[in-house]
Amino acid sequence: MTVQHDAIDESGAHFAFTDRWGGVSAVPYEELNLGGAVGDDPEAVRTNRAIAARALGLDPAGVVWMNQVHGRDVARVDAPWGDAEIPSPGPGGPGGAPKVDGVVTARRGLALAVLTADCTPVLLADPVAGVVGAAHAGRPGTVAGVVPATVEAMVSLGAEPERIIARTGPAVCGRCYEVPEQMRAEVAEVEPAAWSETSWGTPAVDVTAAVHAQLTALGVKDLRGSRVCTLESRDHYSYRRDRTTGRLAGYVWLEGREEEDREQA
Repeated sequence: MTVQHDAIDESGAHFAFTDRWGGVSAVPYEELNLGGAVGDDPEAVRTNRAIAARALGLDPAGVVWMNQVHGRDVARVDAPWGDAEIPSPGPGGPGGAPKVDGVVTARRGLALAVLTADCTPVLLADPVAGVVGAAHAGRPGTVAGVVPATVEAMVSLGAEPERIIARTGPAVCGRCYEVPEQMRAEVAEVEPAAWSETSWGTPAVDVTAAVHAQLTALGVKDLRGSRVCTLESRDHYSYRRDRTTGRLAGYVWLEGREEEDREQA
């Protein structure tokens, strides 16, 4: 397994993105599928989540997952959703994970996770305020404003946009995300930076560019994104390429009480 783990040493902020290798899931989810609502064996997903968490030095039971629905709702959390290891469709996951596409916390050491397979995973941290956020920015959620809503929720906890460190992970690029002309126009009307064209000359949408534009407009300055296109990379899951497939995960957390407790144990 290769995990892109970016630790901002001076601030204690951690950002990590997984690829698809190093887990136990069988075809067509091979190998490190972290999504619990895609048809994979739940026990394999639990094992994969434990593998990924431990590779990052996290407690698998201490990661907050979302029941993502391509909306703009954001939840504030202070602890994981009980024993909700595997989200599922319907009114929340097994342990009560709500239907949201953004989550924020002011609890240091609590890791937030977002699942993707072409959508843009957005990880945010204000180390001074001790606040982090994660958002699932697909095309519908980006148009609806899930990223601004997540930043707004962080601000309500004391974060300031100019202090926020933002990282976006592997996602389908604007040269591959083909859409009908009318859809491109509708998305670009909300965020002009989303307008794109495929490498073969047809209408396209660049969700990551739209997300970066939204963050910049909000005052976020420390912003960096992955260069990986999930549709082009066989090391990553892509729904548009494979349809039935697994999910990658992005994680964000701030060093805090949980790390200190482990060191003292």
